[in-house]
Amino acid sequence: MKPIQYTLWGFLALLAAAWFLAEARLPEWTWFAMRRPIVQLSGIVAAGAMSFALLLALRPAWLETRLDGLDKMYRLHKWLGIVALAAATLHWWWAQGTKWMVGWGWLARPVRGPRPAAGSAFAALLDAWRGPAEHAGEWAFYGAAILLVLALVKRFPYRKFMRTHSWLAAFYLVFAWHSLVLMRRDYWAKPVGWLVAALLIAGTVSAVLILFGRTGCKRKLGGRVAALAHDAQGHRLSLELELEPGWPGHAAGQFAFVTTDPREGAHPYTIVSAWDASRRQLAFVIKALGDHTRELPRTLRVGQAVTVEGPYGRFTFEGPEKRQIWIGAGIGITPFLARLEELRARQDGENGGGVPIDLFHPVADAAKEALDKLAAGARAAGVTPHLLISPRDGLLTGDDIRAAVPGWKDAGIWFCGPANFGKALRADFIAQGFPPDAFRQELFEMR
Repeated sequence: MKPIQYTLWGFLALLAAAWFLAEARLPEWTWFAMRRPIVQLSGIVAAGAMSFALLLALRPAWLETRLDGLDKMYRLHKWLGIVALAAATLHWWWAQGTKWMVGWGWLARPVRGPRPAAGSAFAALLDAWRGPAEHAGEWAFYGAAILLVLALVKRFPYRKFMRTHSWLAAFYLVFAWHSLVLMRRDYWAKPVGWLVAALLIAGTVSAVLILFGRTGCKRKLGGRVAALAHDAQGHRLSLELELEPGWPGHAAGQFAFVTTDPREGAHPYTIVSAWDASRRQLAFVIKALGDHTRELPRTLRVGQAVTVEGPYGRFTFEGPEKRQIWIGAGIGITPFLARLEELRARQDGENGGGVPIDLFHPVADAAKEALDKLAAGARAAGVTPHLLISPRDGLLTGDDIRAAVPGWKDAGIWFCGPANFGKALRADFIAQGFPPDAFRQELFEMR
């Protein structure tokens, strides 16, 4: 989490510092004296956060490397959206609410002289646009605020979320114009203006690419469904895809976006197969968690065309520790399946560079045959399995793991599963003196 925390706070500090340096002096502590600087600062923060969030929405590979995975990028994207919403709300209230309070008689508008004459034709054009830019920005704020709130509501269906969330790119273009017209004219000749200009350009380019469906376009590849099978209860679907030439390969633990229906959009699934360039196939195990995944066994058919985008993720089992502890809770076992296959395929028979590995797989229910197959596959890869069924064995705890792995203090922990479970385990291990950086958790939330 540290890379995205440092990035978020560092970015906001940079915006605030640039604005502070542009101000000649601090205003008096009266409502109207404070109004202009607060409107300017909140507008700069809102525009900057939205610009950065749109850049992240394009899923650029160079940023994924620096932010430790796409899951971390999307967490940063979410936080930037929250910051943008908070700053835009503050901006709206000080700009629009002040007018209302004057109309209600709560505030007395100070007497001001005429606006200085424009010094150029372009400045005159900006002055002519002030009124339309204010009104357009206000209504765009209302629309964007609704969409941002809906994005935070997990019960809002993923299909509708994906469709409506892209509309924010159109609202952003209005905000960019609003910022260009209404930011203080003298700011453009200072570092704060250069910073805002760079962010608005990056955000505008990103918004246009998103609106034209170019997100992740350089990492997309066509393919078809080669095989599919689901369990008797329909809870899990095993899916194999055959790709067109061009897949760059992937590491165990990475994931890809798969589009089976353009109306539904792309969904992220962990790849459970090691890469074999001669076969060009990817395998996924998909749990029925929503309307789309529950319908896949009925709507998919062998030979159906699909689009795959990736690979993404940095949950790739790389670390300096002397041993590894894997915890795959429920469907969170999927990245470990790919790693087991990769280890079994090694000619030298070594696992993870020769380090001992313990795999913990707690599930609510599972067929004995499936657990036996997983245990056999783990042993064949040189991994010690610890398979638990919660109703029979109880919930997995940090004490259970430490009792089963005496050398846990020298290990790196790799967790994939329910976010709250991972958070609780991480806190438990850190309380026992475990290094925070040695606990790696796949956040795997795309909203």
